[in-house]
Amino acid sequence: MTPARRIQFAKACFLHACRLDVAVRKPGNVSAVSPGHGMDAQRFIASAQAAAAPLFEAGARVGPRIEAAMAASLAVAGCNTNLGIVLLCAPIAAAVERVDSLASAQQLRAAVAAVLADLDVADAQAAYRAIARVNPGGLGHAQAQDVRAAPSVDLRAAMALAAPRDNIAAQYANGYADLFELALPALHPGFTPMRVNADGVADADSAACVQRVYLLLLGTLADSHIVRKHGESVAQTVMRSAQGWLATAAPEQDPAFAAWDESLKARGINPGTSADLTVAALLLAALLAPDGAAWHET
Repeated sequence: MTPARRIQFAKACFLHACRLDVAVRKPGNVSAVSPGHGMDAQRFIASAQAAAAPLFEAGARVGPRIEAAMAASLAVAGCNTNLGIVLLCAPIAAAVERVDSLASAQQLRAAVAAVLADLDVADAQAAYRAIARVNPGGLGHAQAQDVRAAPSVDLRAAMALAAPRDNIAAQYANGYADLFELALPALHPGFTPMRVNADGVADADSAACVQRVYLLLLGTLADSHIVRKHGESVAQTVMRSAQGWLATAAPEQDPAFAAWDESLKARGINPGTSADLTVAALLLAALLAPDGAAWHET
């Protein structure tokens, strides 16, 4: 696969991951079968399509990828639908250009590590502008390197400061350990293209796969978006519920699963960070899928 084709393939993997994100019921999140938080699935798909080109621009640095992708997303969505996704996927997109092939998770992880090590102050400045522009819910203020002020450290160092309170920032600090060591093994090897019908809904097998990874992340890492907006106690309660559903063979077939989804939305509880991590995990798994070239989309 040529470098140009590898970038196009990675972009297709990203779009596929974003479609799956809303094609499956993930309690508390927007999906094709369950809109919520004033949004529907189509808005997420439109923002992913808008973000894809700048996110996978050949040769671009991580910060400019983030800033351009968020500007494009806001232009079509009118609100923040995918900041966490973009923050997580930008280093992966850059890493794709540093490998000769996508046959090894170890090589891809090493490439992500190299991208993170190369981040500079200009990357931080661009990312800060993007974050401040979308003003995500529960952002708050930081004592050091607040996003509303110009950063004086590189992007990874800035993320390391935020890591104790943000699971996405933690990935920058820990080299994407939660994705490569927790989420990816639940999907890879053996990941195959997942099916989404004309109504944007995934088939049962695909739904079960995505739900398993989402519940694993939600049940292992207290969702930092919930913590920021509702507090640690609420996040821990949701975390325990996710652990219970993870132990269920087929949660989608239980009406209580849909009821939990609607209950979370009714209370304004959105495990958005867990959903963002799920998309990034799906992207990694798709990139490494042994039959990936067979479902390359342009």
